[in-house]
Amino acid sequence: MTYRQVTVMHNAIQHITSFHVYAAIIIFIITYFLIMTEKINRASAALLGAILMILLGIVDFNKAIMEHIQWETIVLLMGMMILVGITNKTGVFQYAAIKSAKIAKGDPVRILVILSILTGVGSAFLDNVTTVLLIVPVTFSITTILNINPFPFLISEVLFSNIGGTATLIGDPPNIMIGAANPHLDFNAFLLNLAPAVLIIGVVTLGILVLIYRKKLKVEDSKKQELMSLNEKDYIQDSVLMKKSLTVLVLTILGFTLHSVLHIDAAMVAITGAAVLLVIGLRTHDEVESAFDSVEWTTIIFFAGLFILVGGLIDVGIIKKLAAGALNVTDGNIALSAYLILWISGIASAVIDNIPFVATMIPLIQDMAHGMGMSPDSAQISVLWWSLALGACLGGNGTLIGASANVIVAGMAVKKGHKFSFMDFLKIGAPITLVSLLISTLYIFLRYLLFL
Repeated sequence: MTYRQVTVMHNAIQHITSFHVYAAIIIFIITYFLIMTEKINRASAALLGAILMILLGIVDFNKAIMEHIQWETIVLLMGMMILVGITNKTGVFQYAAIKSAKIAKGDPVRILVILSILTGVGSAFLDNVTTVLLIVPVTFSITTILNINPFPFLISEVLFSNIGGTATLIGDPPNIMIGAANPHLDFNAFLLNLAPAVLIIGVVTLGILVLIYRKKLKVEDSKKQELMSLNEKDYIQDSVLMKKSLTVLVLTILGFTLHSVLHIDAAMVAITGAAVLLVIGLRTHDEVESAFDSVEWTTIIFFAGLFILVGGLIDVGIIKKLAAGALNVTDGNIALSAYLILWISGIASAVIDNIPFVATMIPLIQDMAHGMGMSPDSAQISVLWWSLALGACLGGNGTLIGASANVIVAGMAVKKGHKFSFMDFLKIGAPITLVSLLISTLYIFLRYLLFL
């Protein structure tokens, strides 16, 4: 091959590479815009973007399927969706909410506190979208009987769904994604490193909400008596299935805490629990098919498309360039990197969906670790993962579009004639998010960086 031929080939390769880089950026930005603005369904947008990445040669099809799609994340989500879907049919979650309201003696402030705690705990071990879907209908029932504005309860439940979801590996999609990318960060690691911060943030948030709404949460004694007359047992629809569902759910959660000891992936634990409950809990083919309907296939497709989109950015080298830029800003300083990731994640997740943001940040942090000459599973780099988890999950409380649970609750409120605007949410959500990020900053400093 002559020198001229080599030069022509080299220029052609550079031209193709440049095209792929620009095409990947354009496709990603347009897809991101469509997801953020919800001009079209986000799953459709992600799927279309992924297909364009493959058709234009930015991502190899086999590599997209075998490497870029994080199947552990998808299987874990499917397993938990089936488990929760079957359990939901028993009415046990509604039973718990009514029982809690009665324990509070019909006092609105106490009910606010109890429902918030229930939402937070539920979101930690289920997922925030499922939890609000279970809690909100009961909230409407309680507020209707008490003849009181449901907004304080709804806003509190939204906030605690995102706060509670921050505490565990399975509580919020960003944590599932971070865990899937870092096998050493198991269920116990998330619980031990994030739950203390979440507990502090939860207590402070409850204090702020009670301070804001305590004067508005007043009801007549007759309304309290009406609530107390409700029989929570009436909400249990299938006691036999309830016992089976709760047993399998508890065993599955126990499996999450022990999966590193048992050397079984969290995804395998979840899908095994789902399979067991399908076999022992459901009797007919129609019931089994109905259980599979509880899988949110739109969310699953969205995740798959998103993984391929981010894979395109990785394959053309954009992620490495971003990592290099971040290294230049922080100059390899772990503390500065942790704070930067926490606050950028928090702010970004308030205005855009935190799922694509975290999908972009994961390979960036991995490349930052390599640039610093450290392993992504080292103790020093772990603080960056905790910073990302705290920022991305807590940032969802910043605006009405910051997290899926926010949008879902707002939609449910509209159907009940209790519409609240973007600004109504912003007035409460933004200050709470700011306080949460400040507490997280102090927590990261005291726990990880003070003696680094």
